[in-house]
Amino acid sequence: MDGEITAEELRELLETDADIAIIDIRSPVQFRRGHIPGSENVPFPQLTGRIDEFAGRERIVTVCPHGQSSVQAARLIASYEGVDGRVESLKPGVDGWPYDLETDAEPTTPSADGPDAPF
Repeated sequence: MDGEITAEELRELLETDADIAIIDIRSPVQFRRGHIPGSENVPFPQLTGRIDEFAGRERIVTVCPHGQSSVQAARLIASYEGVDGRVESLKPGVDGWPYDLETDAEPTTPSADGPDAPF
């Protein structure tokens, strides 16, 4: 592991279109509620089976709620052969991300049976 990265540093990297993989290790439900734009959901229990997907990336940043579990995830990824890029953990975690988050929530449409129905 190469250390921790701040939210500001990560945002700057995203704005420069750097070859970066943002790995969000939270559960799929937590991820859908809000995640850093461009991040990919790989829940921690699935991480070891999917590390090969990130080999060859220039930079890998792991993300969790508060920046603690992502340190362990970054260490795990960095320990694998084939991962030569920089591997960091987002220091404040998703809860400390001061910028907009993306959501995967499905938009709800009003039902014909709802309170706005004419009859």
